[in-house]
Amino acid sequence: MKKIRNLVIIIFLLGTFIYTILYLYGKSKPVLVEYNINKPIITNIIKKTVATGTIVPRKEVLIKSNVSGIIEKIYVQAGTFISKGDIIAQIKIIPDVINVNEAESRIERAKISFDNAKQDFERNSKLYNQEAIPKTELISSELNFKNSKQELETAENNLQIIKEGISKKLGSVTNTIIRSTISGTILDVSIKEGNSVIQSNNFNEGTTIASIADMGQLVFEGKVDESEVGKIKTGMSLILTIGAIENASFKAKLEYIAPKGVIENGTIQFQIKAAIEPTKQYFLRANYSANADIVLERKDSVLALSESLLQFDKEEKPFVEVQQKDKSYKKVFPKIGLSDGINIEILEGLKITDLIKGSEKTVEENTE
Repeated sequence: MKKIRNLVIIIFLLGTFIYTILYLYGKSKPVLVEYNINKPIITNIIKKTVATGTIVPRKEVLIKSNVSGIIEKIYVQAGTFISKGDIIAQIKIIPDVINVNEAESRIERAKISFDNAKQDFERNSKLYNQEAIPKTELISSELNFKNSKQELETAENNLQIIKEGISKKLGSVTNTIIRSTISGTILDVSIKEGNSVIQSNNFNEGTTIASIADMGQLVFEGKVDESEVGKIKTGMSLILTIGAIENASFKAKLEYIAPKGVIENGTIQFQIKAAIEPTKQYFLRANYSANADIVLERKDSVLALSESLLQFDKEEKPFVEVQQKDKSYKKVFPKIGLSDGINIEILEGLKITDLIKGSEKTVEENTE
């Protein structure tokens, strides 16, 4: 038994020793540090800034009511196209009692004046025929008769307009029929049949019946930060992306930059406007949110390098490490140009065949 126990102990110690040797060998196994190798490329570099905003019609008109009353009939709905002069709605006038009373009183006064002038004219006509009065007196009574007749007609028309919004003298012309003032698409009908409306006057802008816009002329309205506004100018090209329309972009031309900025969230923002080029492939709706890429500077087919490969010395001079024939690396200080944040233009110092040291990668050395 004693021999067996000693043998087990010896085997255990021997196994522990071998395991330790193998473990230490594995830990001391040499590791080679290799680097990803990159080359300069020929590409286009576009420096741009982004503005957020919305798509709006260039020309949008709010149709107001010219009289107060109740909407009796609506003839259109949002989304339809109408021409200038088409009927939008009809208003039923609810006359004001005070105005009606004043108009009726005016008619009564006009009738009294008319009857009196008529009697004077008829009497003077008989007297003139009998050569009892001069012709001038006849002419004066005739003029007074015609004036009183005109005043009576005016008073009657005024009462009819107050009650019905139309008079016999005006014929088919009425302000109870609301018509479109432009040709375009109806964006919104703000009222319903039975709603009350207020007329537009000097003291009240009136009730909006509908809004109409020419959807063939759309404008992007956005805002640019003050740090970027000095880099843009009218005539620059914009590329619009709209959240509601995926995988599509639209061209626009910058036509307005606000001369005065406004404070938003602690920063100064300047409004910009850009005319959107018409497209038949997509239907753009008013108030779509959009982002505009404004091209500040562009270089096509230039030698460029990934900006992440640049390193900086103590003097903040950019350099790269170029691989030599013996696999060593040499610092090269290239002259750089335009950058888009991903790639940077190389003006001098590198060739397209150069191998540039990139990020390191670790691999175990093959000992076989």
